[in-house]
Amino acid sequence: MSIDLDLQDGGIAVITINRPEKRNALDAEHYEALSKAWTRVRDDEAIRVAVVTGAGDQVFSAGADLKSWIGRKVDPAEIWQTQKGMLLNRGLEIWKPVVAAINGHCLAGGMTLMLATDIRVAASHATFALSEVRRGIIAANGGTQRLPRQLPHAIAMELLLIGDAIDAETAARWGLVNRVVPAVEVMETALGLARRIAANAPLAVQAAKELALRGPGMGLAEGLRLEQFMQQQLQRSEDAAEGRAAFAEKRQPRFNGR
Repeated sequence: MSIDLDLQDGGIAVITINRPEKRNALDAEHYEALSKAWTRVRDDEAIRVAVVTGAGDQVFSAGADLKSWIGRKVDPAEIWQTQKGMLLNRGLEIWKPVVAAINGHCLAGGMTLMLATDIRVAASHATFALSEVRRGIIAANGGTQRLPRQLPHAIAMELLLIGDAIDAETAARWGLVNRVVPAVEVMETALGLARRIAANAPLAVQAAKELALRGPGMGLAEGLRLEQFMQQQLQRSEDAAEGRAAFAEKRQPRFNGR
């Protein structure tokens, strides 16, 4: 059982779902470990960006390990334990950017995880599917909520109601992924994007992400007002002063997240 978190230079955390013998599917223990990994990303000031991937070169994640989940007895009280075992795709608020390195097939809960990331790099052989309706369940952990927000309505509904898979090129054409690259280039491409993000001012990056995600749920006037307040906070930060000084001195800035 392994959810690996490797903190690399530059403040980049690499989370690897390391269960290739089970197609990187997640049982209760793995979900608990993944929750702890996401909580560390949120809380550890040394982390500026996270990259999430799957072990091996075939499957990013097949989602929940159905044999361990379907049919299990659930205490009805759990439905109100909304903060228990929180995940990125279940609603854990992580304003640090997350890059998905989709090294293979991205299915069910693996796809709902991808939908909660910010930038996505896919291997050319990857496929994407939300086939839960074929098993008598729904694409939970955000599948029914994020997909219609990220795709045109008719396309999202086809994926949710029929459950067919799409290939990586189709996912790119529809805007679900940013880049499609050969399998051997997936991780380095994702890390390259993460390094570019990590080089920017951490507070500004997190503010930009939060504003972009909260904005659609607000009216334009409210969104602009929140943007104004955040900008005022950022203008008083050490990073803003460093950004101005670096520009004047024609050098690379050294941001500290303060």
